[in-house]
Amino acid sequence: MDFIFQESVLPEPSPRRQRPDWLKVKVPLGENFSRLKGLMGQQQLHTVCEEARCPNMGECWNAGTATFMILGDICTRSCGFCAVKTGRPVGLDLEEPYRVAGAIRSMGIKHAVITSVNRDELPDGGAAVFAETIRQARLVNPSIKIEVLIPDFRGVEWALDIVVDARPDIVNHNTETVPRLYQAVRPQAKYPRSLELLGRAKKKGMVTKSGLMLGLGEEPEEVLEVMRDLRNVECDILTLGQYLQPTKDHLPVDRYVHPDEFRMFKERGLEEGFRHVESGPLVRSSYHAEGQV
Repeated sequence: MDFIFQESVLPEPSPRRQRPDWLKVKVPLGENFSRLKGLMGQQQLHTVCEEARCPNMGECWNAGTATFMILGDICTRSCGFCAVKTGRPVGLDLEEPYRVAGAIRSMGIKHAVITSVNRDELPDGGAAVFAETIRQARLVNPSIKIEVLIPDFRGVEWALDIVVDARPDIVNHNTETVPRLYQAVRPQAKYPRSLELLGRAKKKGMVTKSGLMLGLGEEPEEVLEVMRDLRNVECDILTLGQYLQPTKDHLPVDRYVHPDEFRMFKERGLEEGFRHVESGPLVRSSYHAEGQV
């Protein structure tokens, strides 16, 4: 498959403006939310819900679900959209899979999403810890459904094999944006490498999933082209959501995409052959993940 790349050009930063009504969410509250937050602290675990400042955190946590972020909370990459800390991680916590499994048991959840920071300094990118976390989760709950949201492992195929051999139910890897914007949005990533990873996972018998953020300056036709590229590697599930600037130091929002446009993308995605499309302003990779297996 051939790819044509253009120089990454983002729009000039626009003044911060008020979010439209469809992006307003309630502050996370509730007894179950407080209980889960305390549990995460006690187990010294990280969730992408907190680290990435997910707008659905209150809804998901009060429903008794969460996305666990393993391999620490310091990422070796510096993506322009992400609120997770960037730096040089120190050491590897080999007890983390057991604590995640313990939290899953305490929460009583039936569908677990496991993701991570990038650990490019490790030969396997952290793949062995992913696999051990899957195994330990299944020991405490043999019927659990497990989705992994993995990095690209720098294209190292044997690292992907380690994760696939642990047999998660879904392998998720986000393309995040359109190729033209990669240099600014994902400077250490490569669009063809992400597609190749998804294609390899599919050939190994996995249910595959990917997602994009909208509102970074992409054109609708570019989004449709990425959707076609994903279907060319037989990706099964697609998520589309609105990019929200986490801090003033991150990439600005170019526009707030109207819910009607998200509905259009969902219709087009189903026409392209995705078996499930989750598309809306507040959608994130793990949103309603339990219904996608």
